[in-house]
Amino acid sequence: MSKKKDQHTNIAVKSNLKILLFLALLLIAIVSVLYSAGIVESHNAAPTKSVQSLPENSKKYKIKKTKLLIIGSGPAGYTAAVYTARANIKPILVQGHQVGGQLMITNDVENYPGFKDSIKGSFLMEQMRAQAEKAGTELITDNIVKVDFSSKPFKCYGVSDNLYLADSVIISTGAQAKWLEIPSEKKFMGSGVSGCAVCDGFFFKDKKIIIVGGGNTAAREALHMTHHASEVTIVHRRDTLRAEKILQGRLLKNPKIKFIWDSTVEEIVGDENADGVTGVRLKNQKTGKITDVKTDGVFIAIGHKPATDIFKGHIDLDKDGYIKCAPGTVNTNKPGIFAAGDVQDKVYSQAVTAAGQGCMAALDAEKYLDELSVPK
Repeated sequence: MSKKKDQHTNIAVKSNLKILLFLALLLIAIVSVLYSAGIVESHNAAPTKSVQSLPENSKKYKIKKTKLLIIGSGPAGYTAAVYTARANIKPILVQGHQVGGQLMITNDVENYPGFKDSIKGSFLMEQMRAQAEKAGTELITDNIVKVDFSSKPFKCYGVSDNLYLADSVIISTGAQAKWLEIPSEKKFMGSGVSGCAVCDGFFFKDKKIIIVGGGNTAAREALHMTHHASEVTIVHRRDTLRAEKILQGRLLKNPKIKFIWDSTVEEIVGDENADGVTGVRLKNQKTGKITDVKTDGVFIAIGHKPATDIFKGHIDLDKDGYIKCAPGTVNTNKPGIFAAGDVQDKVYSQAVTAAGQGCMAALDAEKYLDELSVPK
């Protein structure tokens, strides 16, 4: 009985093995057919198409149509939004990655009209935002990463996979001050470290301050600070200035201005909970010598970078990356595309001038849209 039972067991095992082998061969045949047809790909083979190489129209975008798209949420963008919303244009404003712009990191604002006492930059921007929203602007938290102005409607692609189709666009993406990118700089931001002498110079009356930089920005900041500070020291990494000769002449003739050449700021020192900045630690680039210099404030004046990278090749920019507009206007070289604020203004760079240009762009966009609606 035991031998017969073992024989039956062996037969059953062999039968099952044959079935499994048949199924395996069948599966291999099916996969081979699918692979040949291109329906599946080998695990080791390179993909025939990456996500990046897929045609753009194959991607699922959420379409948002508007008469007017405003890109950027500083004083220029919010002002443009208020004016166009009140004109019943129903604009969409994409706020960008830094909602409220540079004023959001400005502690005290004392030169914006309408406020008797000092206000926080963040408060000012919150009020502008609320006003724009109340007027009827659709505010969207998104960041435009690509544009196509080659045909109408103008196309602007958001990082959130929104595709904005607009009859007109106001660009108000602003410009960011260039910083030294050292830890102590951020530590004392608003407590002795600033990127705008016109904005914060008043707080350093009869104090000693340092300007870091050697170009036109540094020269203008230094000259402005002579109206407030008792002593202005320009720290520059080279032994000559890059500023225009006429500005260099004014600096050299001013008795309040001193120079420290061939030096960079290694560290800003002080007490962030009490007196703020009390000095800087400098390194001579030729000798390597470290020197501590006492100061009450540090103004970083190594220039600005306009937020225009995504517009290269779509509208005209100058050599520094600022949007080129016809003199005295906010009109770019592309009809229907307007630029307002620091994104096109490298001279004044003030909240109030940005707001004024936002108003100009709004009125020009309204006129442009009205002309579009008139039958030809």
